Amino acid sequence: MNKFPTPESVAQLRKEYPRGTRVELLRMNDPYSKLMPGDKGTVDFIDDIGTLFCIWDSGSTLGVVYGEDAVKKL
Repeated sequence: MNKFPTPESVAQLRKEYPRGTRVELLRMNDPYSKLMPGDKGTVDFIDDIGTLFCIWDSGSTLGVVYGEDAVKKL
């Protein structure tokens, strides 16, 4: 199974989460991350494989991986 989004899906993500959109982390599948559900950040950009990069209020810039992690718009 391919976990990478289609180009159309990436385009939709970029439309739904443009730079500057405020988000809240719902889950992150990374045992080494210090980010926790409820943390808030601002979208910086989305790369070509759908990773949503945020500038988190905590100072982190860790990306939200398509299909693994989840955020919601605020």
